[in-house]
Amino acid sequence: MVQELSQDNLAELVSENKTVIVQYSATWCGNCRIMKPKFKKLASENENVVFVIADAEKFPESRKLADVSNLPTFATFVDGKFVNQVQTNKFDSLKELVAEIV
Repeated sequence: MVQELSQDNLAELVSENKTVIVQYSATWCGNCRIMKPKFKKLASENENVVFVIADAEKFPESRKLADVSNLPTFATFVDGKFVNQVQTNKFDSLKELVAEIV
């Protein structure tokens, strides 16, 4: 399942869950829209991981948890700590990032 942030509380989600993967996106970002269904597909295949979509423009505190300089950015967190990230619109790169932590 994918959660879409409705408030700037990503830090709370990261601290409360063992493994979290975040897609940082924005409403105007075409590549973000292309990757969203692929992100959701990975979520359905990895039910022990929390998948989150965070609007990088609406939620600046959540954005600070990773180095978001391009969109979409995907970041992984384990045991409340940042692990890795990738800025990509390629599904294979996203799958590799997920494989590192599952």
